[in-house]
Amino acid sequence: MTADDPQHRPRSHHGHGKHGHNHGHAARRVPSNATGGSTSGGDLPEIGYPRGHIGHLSEDEEKAFAEFKAYIAEQGVYKPGPPPSHDDPTLLRFLRARRWVVLDAYKQFKETEDWREANQLDVLYDSIDLDAYEQSRRLYPQWTGRRDRRGIPLYLFEIRHLDSKTIANYEKTAEATYSRAHTDGKTPPKLLRLFALYENLTRFAQPLCTELTDRDHSNVPITLSTNIVDVSQVSLKQFWNLKGHMQAASQLATAHYPETLDRIFIIGAPFFFSTVWGWIKRWFDPITVSKIFILAHHEVLPTLRTFIDVRNIPKQYGGELDFSWGEMPNLDPNIVEAVSWENGHTAFPKGPVYWRPLDDDTLECVAVGSVEQKERMERVGTIRKTYRGPFAKVPEDEEVVEAAEQKKEQEDEPKPAVTTGVETSVTDAKTEAKPAAEQTAAVNGEPTITEVQGVQNLSIQDDNEKKEQKEAETVAPAQAPVA
Repeated sequence: MTADDPQHRPRSHHGHGKHGHNHGHAARRVPSNATGGSTSGGDLPEIGYPRGHIGHLSEDEEKAFAEFKAYIAEQGVYKPGPPPSHDDPTLLRFLRARRWVVLDAYKQFKETEDWREANQLDVLYDSIDLDAYEQSRRLYPQWTGRRDRRGIPLYLFEIRHLDSKTIANYEKTAEATYSRAHTDGKTPPKLLRLFALYENLTRFAQPLCTELTDRDHSNVPITLSTNIVDVSQVSLKQFWNLKGHMQAASQLATAHYPETLDRIFIIGAPFFFSTVWGWIKRWFDPITVSKIFILAHHEVLPTLRTFIDVRNIPKQYGGELDFSWGEMPNLDPNIVEAVSWENGHTAFPKGPVYWRPLDDDTLECVAVGSVEQKERMERVGTIRKTYRGPFAKVPEDEEVVEAAEQKKEQEDEPKPAVTTGVETSVTDAKTEAKPAAEQTAAVNGEPTITEVQGVQNLSIQDDNEKKEQKEAETVAPAQAPVA
């Protein structure tokens, strides 16, 4: 198999495989914990990596996992294989997100699979314009190239770069972004561009970190991310102008990429942040909210050092890492050493990349995306496979195969340009440790927002916005919630 084989384009071991929906009306069994189980009753389940992950499931969780796999197979949205249509780490994300309630996890899983199929997420990632992808990457959480003490990839998000002018330009260009993917017309192009970045998290950064053994629990696949969110130098007006945009992005990400976030460290909170926090905490599920740390200035470095080695903390927060917003990842030396680079590469290139199995012992990283509607498929390098769990079935992307054949037969014919957008959003996070200084973020149990609700929330009427903004700006300054 080579990087040029158009049929060999798997999603990462955290991806989603093809499935056939079963819309029949035959009687189907209801799982025993369909409405609750050991984690029902209103209390949050015990959380924190590696609990709830492969190799660290309780007896009740093992039972729920077995029932979940049997049930979604029965419903026609999962095929056990071998190889399976979806890997175990992906399936467990949905169960953790829905507190191990099988029917709730099934509902979210099916909605996500339907959404992915309707918007051709795999095709989008394979063919998105590189410049559009890079524009999106510069607006949202960026991988630093480093990991926290548990081996989870560390991202940095500086909110101040998202001013109204930048967002307006981004939304305008998103409408004309090239990709071969056809969409359902319901998800805004700017959000689809965002989800290309989530594909990068689940198909590139997480699989790469999974294969690195210089961490505790090296046999547990990485399905999370740690985020530093810098809100310094952001005015209340700027927060307000970003409210609808960030809310819709956050809610859709929570709906379709559950349990991909772990700890979130909010740094540089201004005096009025208590007002902003009132909005933000409603966008996430209670488990995610419980993993958000709001740090006072004097707590930043001591807290970050608790969870992140100082060499991996950016210098602007007191660490030793040379990494500035907008730059490509400053790769951990252990990552550079672990990868066998090919085709002149010594680092990962700009644009979408992902890992796929080359053989039983090796993964290859391929660079995809397009330049002037010409798609690339180039091997960047390989890495030794250490995670022994089965990868999801390679999706047989018929459109990819057909496009490759047409390209060979009709080199002079232009490719059909399909507008697709990609935008980024806030990530969600998950953490096991207790916040550094008894940080008490209110955890109000709220259901996950649906895709339709998220999109509707994006279009707030101008009159209402002006009225609410005026009210917000007259609120007396409140003390920011700090850790």
